Amino acid sequence: ATVWARLPRSKSSLSKKNLIARQKGTSCPFFVILVQKQRKGAVLNAEKRILCRGANRMDAPENARQPNRIKITASIFLDWVEELVIALTIIAVIFTFCFRIITVSGTSMVPNYEDGDRILVVNAFTPPRQGEVVVIVNVLEEPIIKRVIATEGQTVDFDYEAKAVLVDGKALDETVFGLENGITEYPYTSFELVDFPQTVPKGCIFVLGDNRPVSEDSRYQIIGMVDMRDVLGKAVFHVFPLHRFGPAQ
Repeated sequence: ATVWARLPRSKSSLSKKNLIARQKGTSCPFFVILVQKQRKGAVLNAEKRILCRGANRMDAPENARQPNRIKITASIFLDWVEELVIALTIIAVIFTFCFRIITVSGTSMVPNYEDGDRILVVNAFTPPRQGEVVVIVNVLEEPIIKRVIATEGQTVDFDYEAKAVLVDGKALDETVFGLENGITEYPYTSFELVDFPQTVPKGCIFVLGDNRPVSEDSRYQIIGMVDMRDVLGKAVFHVFPLHRFGPAQ
C-alpha cells in the first residue's frame, strides 16, 4: 500500500507544501529528484521569460527611435528646401531690380559689342555719365544699347569735315572708349535727322552707337534726346563670349 507523508523539516528538504510519495518503511528518492528537477525547470523558464522581457525592453527604444529619425530627417530636408527657396527668391529679386543679363542684337556697337554678346547690366540708380554704355527701352520696338555722349546741359554738334563729335564746342576724344577718332560722317539716310547744335534738356542724355554708319541713335528724330527714365541700366560686364569676358568697355 502507498501512503502520503510530509518530508522532515531540514535545509535539504522541500517546503512544507511539497509532498512526496513514500513506500511503507522505505523513502522514495526518485520523486524527490523529480520535484527538484521540476522546480529547476520552472526557475529556468522564469529566467528565460525575464531575459526575453529584458530583450524586448532593450529593443523598444531602438524601435521607438525610428519614427524620431524619420521626423528629424524630414525636418532637415524641409529646412534645406526653405533655405533654397529663400536663396532663389533673393537671386530673382536681385536680377529683377538690380542686375540683368542682356543679349546684344545688331551691329550698331561694333567693335566693342557684337551681335549675340551677353552683358551684365546694372539698374541705373544714378544718372548715366559720359562714355558709359546704357540699355534703353521705350524708344524703338526692342531695347537698344548705346553710348552716352552728352548729359543734360551739354551742347552737341558735329564737325563732318573732321568727322568729329563736338561737346560744348570741343572735339570728343573717342579713343578713351576703345574707338578711333574721325569715325563720324554725315549719315545718308531716309530717316529724318535732328538739327544741330542741340543742348541736352534736363533729365535727358544724348547717345550714339560706336558703329556710326549703321547706328540709329540720337541723331535721328525717331530717337532724339533720351529720357533717363527710359534707361534700363548700365553695361558693366561682358559675360559672353569668353574671349570678351571682363569689365565692359
